[in-house]
Amino acid sequence: MMTSEIKMSEIVGGGYDKFWNCKKRYRVLKGGKGSKKSATTALNFIFRLMNEEKSNLLVVRQVMNTHRDSTFAQLKWAQQRLGVSEYWNNTVSPLEMTYKPTGQKIIFRGFDDVLKLASTTVPQGYLNYVWIEEAFEISSEADFDKLDLSVPRGSIPPPFYKQTTITFNPWSETHWLKKRFFDTKSRDVDTFSTNYLINEFLDDTDRAVFERIKKTNRRKYEVVGLGNWGISEGLVFENWQVGDITVPKSDEYKWKSFFGLDYGYTNDPTAFVAFMVNPIEKQIYIYSEFYEKRMLNSDIANKIKALGFSKERIRADCAEPKSNDDLRRLGISRICPSYKGRDSILNGIAAISEYQMTVSPKCVNMIRELTSYVYDERRETNGLRMPKDSENHLCDALRYGFEDVKFFKPNAQKSHIRNDGAITVNDFKGGWD
Repeated sequence: MMTSEIKMSEIVGGGYDKFWNCKKRYRVLKGGKGSKKSATTALNFIFRLMNEEKSNLLVVRQVMNTHRDSTFAQLKWAQQRLGVSEYWNNTVSPLEMTYKPTGQKIIFRGFDDVLKLASTTVPQGYLNYVWIEEAFEISSEADFDKLDLSVPRGSIPPPFYKQTTITFNPWSETHWLKKRFFDTKSRDVDTFSTNYLINEFLDDTDRAVFERIKKTNRRKYEVVGLGNWGISEGLVFENWQVGDITVPKSDEYKWKSFFGLDYGYTNDPTAFVAFMVNPIEKQIYIYSEFYEKRMLNSDIANKIKALGFSKERIRADCAEPKSNDDLRRLGISRICPSYKGRDSILNGIAAISEYQMTVSPKCVNMIRELTSYVYDERRETNGLRMPKDSENHLCDALRYGFEDVKFFKPNAQKSHIRNDGAITVNDFKGGWD
């Protein structure tokens, strides 16, 4: 039990009463940025576990190593906010939280380690609560079903109950979450939608950010601000999905990696993307990114090195020759300027649109851009609609990197496969090397 006298209404604020007290099997919450959905969920679970002696919590994200700076930090903040940090033991190896008086656990797992996820147990009590944070990253409904059949597990006696809490930003109305939980009514599901307007803890500068988005990008405001579903109408790229691709050894000759970089600093982020292309079957797989403001060229170089791409050919914005020269001096030796000319944007978009794109759930910023990058109905070139010059930094980097795809000759690479089926790294550096 929580021993200190606290006023929960002052700590949690308003707008979440029904969510806080929900006991249905599925508690599904979509919301915009600044809506305090993750903060309220974290507070709710710390409060519940400290008042329910046998309850335990499994926290899940698509990628395990994203927990430490998100859900783990959020739950640690909730302990501090509730004034109960002294009662918890929080460790990073393993990543877990233990309520000292009873030994109850909060355990963290990722969908990228399915075996650990399915075999999760607790030493005592019931593993009756699951929190899936950033559930939009979970591209496969089948993956969710596997978890749902495994955890919570077993018979749980009253007054305890099983519940899976799902929280996310609703970037696209085509995601399985909408059809599964929002379009179909079910007695064992409660759905909630929230936004920044009910967050009394935001200050005027926070609210000014949303008002600026409201004026400059109404589509983004609908999702980021109001927590409404993103729609596909008017998108520049419609040929994409979230997921992971595993390339069989026998098909590796068909694929090659490409890299693009778009510079930014104060107002715009620097955006880097790594992706594989299969020109035979017209597939693109986007598997790595970084996306940060106020990056110096030394920061960019260090980030590329840390990702292991320093020796790769990288197409970067040709409008920044000084930055390209700096990166070469800093060890990114194969940086090359992108091509820019008449209709280069539309031609690049047209070329990419011939392919089916799959975006790794880890590339959250690319997912956000693809759901927000739209055509500007007031802007045309030679009678053709042009995309808005916003929400496009990673999309521009993708376009730069894609310029080199025309040089890749996958059929010619097939002869490099040895009789034992093994393939060396050098076999896949590309048709121009």
